[in-house]
Amino acid sequence: MVLRPYGEGDAATIISWIENEFSFRQWCADRYGGYPITPADMNALYDKMRKTVKFYPFTAVDENEKPVGHFIIRYTDEERKIVRIGFVIVDNARRGAGLGKEMMKKALEYAFGVLGAKKVTLGVFENNARAEKCYRSVGFEEIASEVTERYEVFGEEWKMKLLGTDRK
Repeated sequence: MVLRPYGEGDAATIISWIENEFSFRQWCADRYGGYPITPADMNALYDKMRKTVKFYPFTAVDENEKPVGHFIIRYTDEERKIVRIGFVIVDNARRGAGLGKEMMKKALEYAFGVLGAKKVTLGVFENNARAEKCYRSVGFEEIASEVTERYEVFGEEWKMKLLGTDRK
């Protein structure tokens, strides 16, 4: 697996991995208005984000240069020492093969080695145990927070856990 910068042409492939609205909301929370989204919707959000935050979207590709995963990294502090990973998704046809773990290891290498981050965080919904297990397998641990992010989804309250890891 290799990471490369996200290209607008990747959007159609990435959104094709979203099986239903439940998995869509686990992936993006409320960052998009409605479901389903189009490649144009994804690219428009990323264009907007590029204008407001230091933002690095990536596509993970296999040995044949076929996209197998995607995530973004963005700074969350003015000193640029803390980054947050988001929009993490792996090709659903290839889940269970360790791609998510490999991709997260590469994301951490980039965050610490290239961006010089001292801490990397991400959010995972409590109802997404599979993703949480993947993140914990590469060193993320739950961070105590005074405020828990909560989202109204399908008439339910979804709570998000904040996970993080420091440069070792």
